[in-house]
Order: sequence, then structure tokens, then C-alpha cells
Amino acid sequence: MKTICLYFQVHQPFRLRRFRFFDIGNEQYYYDDYLNESIVRKVANHCYLPANKIILDLIKKHQGKFKVSFSISGMALEQFELYAPEVLESFQKLAQTGQVEFLAETYAHSLASLKDREEFEMQVKMHAERMKTLFGQEPTAFRNTEHIYSDEIGAMVADMGYRVMLTEGAKHVLGWKSPNFLYANAINPKLKVLLRNFKLSDDIAFRFSNKSWGEWPLTAEKFVSWINTIPPREEVLNLFMDYETYGEHQWADTGIFKFLKALPANVFDKSTYQFSTPSEIAGKLYVVSAIHVPYPISWADEERDLTAWLGNPLQEEAFNKLYSLTDKIRNLDDPGLKKDWYYLQNSDHFYYMCTKFFSDGSVHSYFNPYNSPYDAFINYMNVLSDFMIRLNAALPSTSEEKELARLYQMVREKDEVIKKYEEKIRLGAASAGKSASRAPAQRKVSSRKKEGTGTAGKSSGKKTGGKPAPAVRKKSGKKASSTGKSPGTRKRSSK
Repeated sequence: MKTICLYFQVHQPFRLRRFRFFDIGNEQYYYDDYLNESIVRKVANHCYLPANKIILDLIKKHQGKFKVSFSISGMALEQFELYAPEVLESFQKLAQTGQVEFLAETYAHSLASLKDREEFEMQVKMHAERMKTLFGQEPTAFRNTEHIYSDEIGAMVADMGYRVMLTEGAKHVLGWKSPNFLYANAINPKLKVLLRNFKLSDDIAFRFSNKSWGEWPLTAEKFVSWINTIPPREEVLNLFMDYETYGEHQWADTGIFKFLKALPANVFDKSTYQFSTPSEIAGKLYVVSAIHVPYPISWADEERDLTAWLGNPLQEEAFNKLYSLTDKIRNLDDPGLKKDWYYLQNSDHFYYMCTKFFSDGSVHSYFNPYNSPYDAFINYMNVLSDFMIRLNAALPSTSEEKELARLYQMVREKDEVIKKYEEKIRLGAASAGKSASRAPAQRKVSSRKKEGTGTAGKSSGKKTGGKPAPAVRKKSGKKASSTGKSPGTRKRSSK
């Protein structure tokens, strides 16, 4: 089976408003609502709505043979709900076709996987719950923020129960190997790994409208002729890109929508390829080998590493200062602080601080609200300083309050585990209690005359000689009328 995995990332951050030094300690709202709404509305009209309509039409036209997959960050979902609910509805229509897979990722589109496992797992769980609520799917495929991956991160994802993960087919990782196979995590082989074919993906995402490119203009027919040259034994072609490629990064007048409309028919008519979702591929294809990634990679820039977010001292200082607050925020249950905590983890804040203005400078300018990386750093640190003041004010101050907060945190961590087994333990104890109490009641009633009340008389089924003492009879009758159980049952149960 030769198949194409067509995947799109959908993300919009909550961009920060201008936050001056003198606002620290005096202001508590950090976000530029006007800018965020205008960008979301603009991209919705240029990309999300027309592209979703095209994909829905293609699924219907090809009777379910055309399939795609998406990951939509929690930040994007919240802004769709606020500013463009029709976009969310259009994604839900795609989900209803059964031919679109929605992947799990970090809710905040964060870098938590690089710093804090507990925070990472919590955000992934939050995002998966949103996928279930909005689209009726429990994700089995995972895509980390900006395709960040390493052996260790993959092992964490496998421990969370995911079957397959998407990442970059970086040259320095693959060496002589091809990205067009199914691989496995080097630590936990249960996790399958799909690697992006960056050359063919970037031909669409970045070079499509470049008139100085030797292959311009790119048509669906030409693209399919390229994939037909891939060796027959290479089974999967992973085309991963930003969804904003269609209509925003590549405007409609470049012919990008015509390319999307024509691609499936050309694939079906002029090649042996089909379309599959990541989970389908993980279930059908065999793993050829493990892929060893000792150091984190991503799909960003030429280096395919972390330098887009953590490549200079400004980024590192902001990143470390933010995640130094992790233990403090876990001791609180303040919805406002929690919301800001997630929004401030968004990887875009660190991306805006990137000082690489050479080969990838134009990419870093997409929707960047700052004039320079230094402006981005100063603004973010001002917001973070104000957030720290609010956080410290909400923390317990006395030693007794701190101890109570620590104990509360311990209880909260164990609460989920306790609830998991509570029902099972209760049912087991109830069953054991009934079995243990039944036998003594039968033995006791067989030594005396059957009384007309309670379950003991029913379980004996015999009349015995002699009358019980009046005191016993009075006590027995009183309890039996209220509980329906024999004295033997009560006595055994109370021990």
C-alpha cells in the first residue's frame, strides 16, 4: 500500500497588548483583543472557511477516499469560539464525514515537553478532552508543538497511550534513511513515528508562489509526477504543513486553492497512491526500524532544532523564568491565574524573540506584532512580572498556610487515583459483607423458634423448639422492622 498522509496544523496565539513597565502591579489584562480578533477574522475568511469547504466537497466528490488530518491548538479553539464560531462549525462538519482525524497536542501550544512532564501531560489531557467534546473523537495520534520530538518525548507520549506521533524528517537525524517509511520510538517501540517529507511539503507551503523557483508554477499534475518517482518500496508520503498555507501564506490568486482542488483526482487517476490518516497508517503499515533522536528536533527553520524558541539568551531567560513558577501555580485553584498561565506558555511568545533574520527571517515575521525581538522580550517580561506579583499575592503566606497548601496538593494528586478504585473497593466490600453475614444468621436462627420478621426467619426455613427470651424478642423485633436484617447479620456487620 502506498499512501499520502496530508496533515494541517491550525494555531492562533493570544497576542499580548503593549504592557509598559509602569503597568506592572497596576494592570491585570494582558491581551490585545482587537488585534487577535482582526487576525482570526482575516485568516478565517482567507483560509479556514474556503479551505474547509473545498475539503468537505472533495470528501463528498471522492466518496470518502480523500482523507486529511488536523491538529488545532486549544488557543485557536478558544478564539474560534470568541471571534469566528462559523469556523468551528465548519471543522465539526468535517469531523462528521468520518474521513478527517483530529490529533492531540498541547492545549497551550507550549514547550512544556522540554521542561515539565507533569505540565505536559496535563495539557495533552486537556486538549484530548476538548477534541472529544467538540468533534466526538478520542485522539490516538499525537503531534507535539511545532513537531518537537526526541526519544524521551516520544516515550512520554507512548506512556500516555498514543499509538503514533508526527515529527520532522530532519536530515541530520535520518542520514541516509528515507522519511517515506513508518518508524518507531527508540525507547518505546509501541509508539509509531511518521516523518515529514520536508522537501515536497515545503514545495507547497513555501515555494508554491515563488516565481524565481525553477519549478514555478507548481500544478497538481506536476506534483503527482514527482511522487511517482519515489521508489516503490517507500510506502508513505507525509505532507505536513500549516493550514494557513492555503489562502493566507499563499494567497488565493497564486492558484493554491486550484492546486488543492485538483490534487486528489490527479493522485487517484495518475498514481498508485491513496490518502490515509495517521492512525490508519499506524494500523496498516509495518515499522521498518527505530528512529534515534537523542536531542530534540522540530520542523522550524533550516536547522530543524529548538533555536527558533530557545536560541538566544533573551528566549532562555524568559523560558526559565516562566517555568520556575510551575510549583507555585500547582498549589492554586484560581481560574484567572490558571488561564493566564496557559496563555503565557504559548510558544509564539518565545518565537517573536528570535534574532535569526537571515534565511528564515520572513517566516518569523508572520503575524508578528513586534518591531524587534527585544520589544517582544521586554513586553513579555513586563507581563510575566505582573503575573508573578498576582501569583505571589495569591499564595499562602504563613508557614501553617504553606503546609496546608502542600497537604492539599498531595491530596489533590492522589484524589484521581483514589476515585478510580473507590467504586471497585465499595462493591467488593459490600459483596464480602453480604456473604459473611448470611451464614451466622442461619446458624443462630436454627437454634430457636423461627421469628416472623427479618431475613433470618426466611433464610432458616425451619421451626425450632422453645421460645426465645422476651428481651431478645423485643430487641429483635425493633431492629428487624427498621432494617429488615437479623440480629446475626447486625452483629457480624458491626465488627
